[in-house]
Amino acid sequence: MILEEAAFVALGGVAIATALLALLVRELVHTILWVAVFFVDLAAIYFLLEAPFLGVLQLGVYAGAVTILLLFGVMVTRKRIFSREAATGIGPVPLALALLVIVLVGTAASVVPSSAQPIRPYDVTDLSSTLFVTDGGWLLLLGLTMMGALAGAIYLVREGRE
Repeated sequence: MILEEAAFVALGGVAIATALLALLVRELVHTILWVAVFFVDLAAIYFLLEAPFLGVLQLGVYAGAVTILLLFGVMVTRKRIFSREAATGIGPVPLALALLVIVLVGTAASVVPSSAQPIRPYDVTDLSSTLFVTDGGWLLLLGLTMMGALAGAIYLVREGRE
């Protein structure tokens, strides 16, 4: 096994572990923090697969912005975020169903023959010009819509409104 394969297996193991921890931990803030670790791990996998644009996008959008947005939303809407009232987690039945699905998908993946295409490199400048030149206005509109939704959520949950 070469070094890249070993790194991919290790990062995949960390990704599976952090995803399971995000589902099983009882505190909501801890769940968000495990999801943030999962996002960073996924960015590392992108970098390992020589997709630096997706890795940076993953770090900036998901590991950064989405995690902060989730934490901010929890802090705005919950008075006691570290109390047992904010407990999350899943029970044994959903966990058993998830394990059954994993086993079925793993079995199906081992039975179905692989028809993998060779990976073609992409030009990052083409991708970025499509995202930020051609579709830049739509991304800006999406960002403004999300800011409006966040402002509305803050207004709805603020203390003392009548």
